[in-house]
Amino acid sequence: MSPSIRRRLVLLVLASIVLIWGIALVSSYRQAKHEIGEWEEARLAELAQILALLDQRNLTTLANARIDVREEEKGGEPGASDSDDDDALPRDALFQVRSANGAVLAGSPQLRTLQAQDLPVPPLSGTQDMTLGGQLWHTFTLRDTALGHTVRVFEPANTRSDLVSGVASRIARPTLLALPVLALLVWFSIGWSLAPLKTLSGAIRVRDINRLEPVDIGRVPTEVRPLVDAINLVLSRLRHSVERERAFTADAAHELKTPLAAIKVQAQVALAEPDAALRQLAMQRVVQGVDRSARLAEQLLLLARLDAQEKMPAEPLKPAAIAKDALLANERNAQQRDIRVTLAGDLHAEINAEPVLLGILLDNLLDNAIKYGGTGGRIEVDVHHADDRVQLTVRDDGPGVAQGDLAHLTNRFFRATGTQASGSGLGLSIVARIAEHFDASLHIGAGIGGRGLAVQLSFPAYVEAG
Repeated sequence: MSPSIRRRLVLLVLASIVLIWGIALVSSYRQAKHEIGEWEEARLAELAQILALLDQRNLTTLANARIDVREEEKGGEPGASDSDDDDALPRDALFQVRSANGAVLAGSPQLRTLQAQDLPVPPLSGTQDMTLGGQLWHTFTLRDTALGHTVRVFEPANTRSDLVSGVASRIARPTLLALPVLALLVWFSIGWSLAPLKTLSGAIRVRDINRLEPVDIGRVPTEVRPLVDAINLVLSRLRHSVERERAFTADAAHELKTPLAAIKVQAQVALAEPDAALRQLAMQRVVQGVDRSARLAEQLLLLARLDAQEKMPAEPLKPAAIAKDALLANERNAQQRDIRVTLAGDLHAEINAEPVLLGILLDNLLDNAIKYGGTGGRIEVDVHHADDRVQLTVRDDGPGVAQGDLAHLTNRFFRATGTQASGSGLGLSIVARIAEHFDASLHIGAGIGGRGLAVQLSFPAYVEAG
C-alpha cells in the first residue's frame, strides 16, 4: 500500500487522542478512588460518632438489626442498567462498642462468625484495613474520651471498588462512544485541509511542453505556497529553456541553410562548367562552404554543451600561453590581411579554467578582430593582473561598430550593421557563454586609440590553496 499523508495524519491524531484520553481516564480513576476513599472514611467516622451517642439498649437493638451501607440498591433508579454503579452485593456495616475497661457493651453477631469479636483495639482513633473471613474490611476506631467508650465500625472493602468502577465506567462510556465520531471528523477535516494538494496535482497533470504557464489554484494555504512557488519556478525555467531551444533550432536551421544553398549552387556550376579554371574555382568555393558549415556546426555544438550547463573540469593555467597558441593558429589569416598582432602584459598571471574552452574563446576573439579589423591594422592582446582579478583584453583599430549595436554583439546570430565579412554571428555569443562558465565578467568598448573594438574579460585570479 502506498503511503498516504491523510491516513498517516488520521492515525497520528487518533493515536494522540486515545493516549491523552487514556491518561485522563487513569488519572480520573485514581482521583475518584482517592476522593471516594476519603468520603468513605468520613462516613465511617460519622457512623462511629452516631453509635457513640446511643445507649446500650439502642445499641443492642441496632446490633441485632441490619445496618445497610449500600448507596443505592439494584434497580433503585428508573431506567438503571446492569452496568450502572449500583451496589449489588450486600454491604452491612458491623460494629462493636466497648466500655472503658474493655468490656463489650454491644456488637454485631456477625463478628463472632468472622472471629473478630475479640480483636485487639487500636490505641488511637483512625482507620485500618484487615482481612476477616477471607475478605478485606475497612475499619474505623473512635475513642470517646467523654464517655470512655471505644466504637469500632467494620465495612466490606467492595463498597469502594464498586463505586469507583461505576464512576470510571460513566466517564469512559461517552468517551468510547465519541471516538468513532471523532475519527470521522478527523478524517474529513484532514481530507478537506489536503484538498489544495489534490487541486495542485490536477493543475500540474494537465501541463505539457505546449502549456507551461504558472500554476494558479486560487487561495493557497501557507504550507502549500512554497511548493507552488517552487513548481512555478521550475515551469518558468523549463519554459525559457524550451523557448531558447526553439529559437536556437530555428536560427541554426536558418544559418545552415545559406551555406548549404551556396555549396549546392557552386557544385552545380562545377558540374555544368566546361572551362577547367572556372570549374576549379567553383570546387574551391564548395570547399570553403563546407569549411564554413563545419565551423558553424562546431560552434552550435559548443553552445549546446554550454547551455546544458555541462561543467568542464578546470585547472590553473596562464592565459598568455593559451594566447600564444591562438596567435599561431590565426597567423596566416592575419598575414593575408597585413594585420600585426602583438601580445603584452603579465605573461605569468594564472586563472582557473579549462584550456580547450579558453583556447576557443581566444580563437573567436582573434578571428573576429582579424575578420572585422581594417586591412594593414593592428591587434593587441593584453594580459593584466590587478588585485584578485586577471584581465584579458583583445583590441583592434578597425572601423568598429555603431554604438547602438554594442549591447547586441553577444546575441546569437547577430551581425552588426554594415558588416561585409562573412560569419555566423556566433563568435561573441560563444565568448560570453565561456566567460559566464568560468565566472568572468565581459565588457565591450572602443579599441586602439578610440577606434575599432575592444573585448575585455576579467577572470578570478588563481590562488594556490594553502
